[in-house]
Amino acid sequence: MKQYRIILFLLGLIITHHATSQLRLPRLISDGMVLQRNKTIQLWGWAQPKEEVTVSFNGKKVKTKTTDSGKWTISLPPQKAGGPYTMTFKASNEITISNILFGDVWICSGQSNMELEMNRVAERYAAEIASPGNPKIRQFTVPDKYNFNFPEDDLPAGEWMDATGTRRLKFSAVAYFFAKEIYAKYKIPVGLINTALGGSPAEAWISEDALRKFPNYYAEAEKYKNKDLIAQVENQDKVINNNWYKLLNQKDEGLKDNWKDPGFDDAGWNQMNIPGYWATGELGPVNGVVWFRKDFMVPASLADKPAKLELGRIVDADSVFINGVFIGNTTYQYPPRRYEVPAGILKQGKNVMVIKVVSNSGRGGFVLDKPYYLKTKNDSISLTGSWKYKPGAFMDALPGQTFIRWKPMGLYNAMIAPLVNYPIKGVIWYQGEANTRNPAEYSRLMETLITNWRLKWKQGNFPFLFVQLANFMESKSAPSESNWAATRQAQLNTLAVANTGMAVAIDLGDWNDIHPENKKDVGLRLALLAKRLAYGETKIISSGPLYHSMKREGKTIVLSFTNTGSGLINKGGLPLKYFSIAGPDNKYVWANAEIKGNKVIVWSDEVPEPVAVRYAWADNPAGANLYNREGLPASPFGTTPF
Repeated sequence: MKQYRIILFLLGLIITHHATSQLRLPRLISDGMVLQRNKTIQLWGWAQPKEEVTVSFNGKKVKTKTTDSGKWTISLPPQKAGGPYTMTFKASNEITISNILFGDVWICSGQSNMELEMNRVAERYAAEIASPGNPKIRQFTVPDKYNFNFPEDDLPAGEWMDATGTRRLKFSAVAYFFAKEIYAKYKIPVGLINTALGGSPAEAWISEDALRKFPNYYAEAEKYKNKDLIAQVENQDKVINNNWYKLLNQKDEGLKDNWKDPGFDDAGWNQMNIPGYWATGELGPVNGVVWFRKDFMVPASLADKPAKLELGRIVDADSVFINGVFIGNTTYQYPPRRYEVPAGILKQGKNVMVIKVVSNSGRGGFVLDKPYYLKTKNDSISLTGSWKYKPGAFMDALPGQTFIRWKPMGLYNAMIAPLVNYPIKGVIWYQGEANTRNPAEYSRLMETLITNWRLKWKQGNFPFLFVQLANFMESKSAPSESNWAATRQAQLNTLAVANTGMAVAIDLGDWNDIHPENKKDVGLRLALLAKRLAYGETKIISSGPLYHSMKREGKTIVLSFTNTGSGLINKGGLPLKYFSIAGPDNKYVWANAEIKGNKVIVWSDEVPEPVAVRYAWADNPAGANLYNREGLPASPFGTTPF
């Protein structure tokens, strides 16, 4: 018996060795891939040490041998746009890759506004989703992963998919509209490598060698090379989170007494207008769980029919019931609440909707200026107005989680390093929200990141196109400091890096949503930049006005701009808004401003000795209206004082 086990063990080793030493390709090199046209293509993979590998493509064969470690690389000469093609790789085994296109490959990176899928904006772009799509626009989604110990050479999963049918719903919305515009103009296949992660700061995307110039970030990255520490932190967070929700459920009177029951007597409950936050009402700034109930009438024409329930956004988590039947839930605050109500739930006459809302920190409630209604094919029922409410349990705020996946260097190693052998046309980048806590270092971080990626790809100064932060949060009535404005200034400063472009989005945001739904115009503005910087259309106006310089003339400051196009305008014909001016005391007040030719004259009677000007310097400079005649907004800016 012992001898038999030894034989089985040895046989297992032989089988394992054979399986691991067979020819293997990286995930990117797979069916449906888009390869960069007009560039030498490097193909790579793994096989047995010193084994011959043959690549057959387009009637030609190229051979190489693997290194002692079993890695191989083969270069193919530049190819024109086109396809589909087939490519065969042969060693001890054979792999055939089909449906290959040559076109332009773009890295699409950043945080959640790049990651956000077409599925999230499907209501806004219903006609787009219903269209046939384009099989020559393709996306490869890089799995979310981190690694602090070494740069990985492959991805754990992923596949190329084309922009047709329901597959399009998984595309980055910004990247999809960017690619659609590029294809419409040049009729060249477009490959999108979507490598983005919500909440990620810039330092997470920088390699170890480049990160050394930021000692604090480098030290933090070194710290998380300790896998035992990661396990300890993650386990501690998990225990804290589980205990918090366990205690919440134990205390929740709504669960104990079945407050979701449509027949429950809620006569003694208080009332609150929805949308709104309970922190501004009688409850005050408390956390825990609050239950909401509303009676609503359904006409015979809607009874028993399926419906769509739109509940805006709810902070933080919700569970929804209609007539005692569970409809759906969302576990965190950012996604729009859109639920399907099956046929047979709604009944003629009085119906009861119950929403259990969990707030684990901050202000809980229903986000303002969002849609709240129940809709069938032809009718809708408003759900705004008075609701009854009662707290089910009060809790201390849930301690913040340690997001290890956002720590410095981790995302570069796992989500960028495996891509750098794959030739690209350029990068589109939408990120910055996670770095607003420290705007002063952001332009240096971005300069480092751009230089770092260009060095790793070994493709020179490929175009790096990024989105400036959109307008967000409530408007303020007086000039004030703003980390979001300071971060926009840092992004503006990043244009000093060669072959970069910035899509201004100051008019595309939503005050009440860090994930604005207008992703089409963002994609189109990135495409404008690409047309100029990547495709050589040097005469195109690809950006709105950018501040260039200033001079003082008496009690006024005269501002000069680049990218004025065919002229500056005050959009809507209204007086220029959101200019502020300061004297030597550095106190800003609202200023008058008017366009004179391609310059803007700024002044205020309150500031006889002006030394500096700001434009659109706010979290949400609503109504900022300096544009060029091409319809592109001026970037927010602050001048350096005289």
